[in-house]
Amino acid sequence: MDGAVATLSMGHAPYNLLDASLCRVLIEALAWAQAQGARAVILNSSLRHFSAGADLDQMLAAVEGTDVLDWGLLEVLKAFDSHPAPIVASVHGVCVGGGFELALASDIVVAGASAKIGSVESTVGLHPLMGGIQRIAQRAGAARAKEMAMLGRRYDAQTLERWGIINRVVPDEQLASATVTLAQELAHGPTACHAATKKLVSIALDQGLAAADAAMPDIQRAIFSSRDFREGVTSYRERGLGMARFEGR
Repeated sequence: MDGAVATLSMGHAPYNLLDASLCRVLIEALAWAQAQGARAVILNSSLRHFSAGADLDQMLAAVEGTDVLDWGLLEVLKAFDSHPAPIVASVHGVCVGGGFELALASDIVVAGASAKIGSVESTVGLHPLMGGIQRIAQRAGAARAKEMAMLGRRYDAQTLERWGIINRVVPDEQLASATVTLAQELAHGPTACHAATKKLVSIALDQGLAAADAAMPDIQRAIFSSRDFREGVTSYRERGLGMARFEGR
């Protein structure tokens, strides 16, 4: 914890390869961040690369004699989506396969300029198993989702920023500081409002605009009853726009 920001650093040597245990630890780490009262979360890697994808040897063993991979992949996605605080993925080095899908499951993705990112699963006879196809389709359209999943190439971060798949590219040496600055800005924002935004976006993507419109009154209750809303209005009246000091309550 750094103030209200929780940093979750993957250090599953050598390459943060996804397996059942890493999936479980990610879910536990997000629960820990929520228990700490984190108002923003950073997901990064303490190793040379963000993640080189899945542990294929363990995957082969896990599906021997069955056609189901019981690693809790959907539970990981649910943990990211349901977490009330904004999650910022800080990507460096290689970020492919399941590692890329962890970044896509986050709310905001910041990448170092030299990062190499992609859905490379087709090179081993797979396709993205943890929501990568549909999340790329949501962000960049069906054509890009099919291209990335079928060709299995790695792309530079600038290309994916241009396509709207990731949010921001910064020089490698500025990645850590840029990520922390962004996370601190989110953590000092109106926490109930950010949580409501996450919920509304999820409903809009999953169920459509009409469902999101219908859900707004209930989702917005937490905003109207928050101290942050009252502080925001009072601060605007007394000091002008952008001067509010939100407490996350």
